[in-house]
Amino acid sequence: MKTEIQKKIVETFKELNHKLTSFSETELNTVPFEGSWTAGQVIQHLIMGCSGFPEMFAGKTGKTSRKPDEKVKDIEALFFNYDIKMKSPEAIIPSNITYNKNSLALSLLKIEKELLNVSENYDLTLTCLDFEIPGFGKFTIYEWVSFALIHIRRHLSQLQTIGKVVTEK
Repeated sequence: MKTEIQKKIVETFKELNHKLTSFSETELNTVPFEGSWTAGQVIQHLIMGCSGFPEMFAGKTGKTSRKPDEKVKDIEALFFNYDIKMKSPEAIIPSNITYNKNSLALSLLKIEKELLNVSENYDLTLTCLDFEIPGFGKFTIYEWVSFALIHIRRHLSQLQTIGKVVTEK
């Protein structure tokens, strides 16, 4: 379980960093179409959504009375259904500002290191008791890390689309 999630962390962040480096500074901050975020805003949204995990995992946890990865399939089913237009929670809506590629890359590196550290040093089967996602209930540490990676993978396809549009402008 530990090795598997660590491999997924490395692969997902490698792909996200590759996508980030494919944008020029201008493209990173170009609105691709009406009502869309820029690539910089999408990446900042991911940074906001994937930050604070070590603090959450250091909070109240408890033994889990179900399979520790039980909810991963449901998270994937929701997030990989691209027919659903999701609305971001207010707390992780990025500012409409000019983003710097290097700053975003450094933030992503910090999060990747945190998730790798957590996956190495925490009992991934414990349930986090301080926070839950509406409709899903409480997650195990394993499910939270998986949630972050699934969230990133959903937005990678969005970044792919944004990239195609802004490079043609």
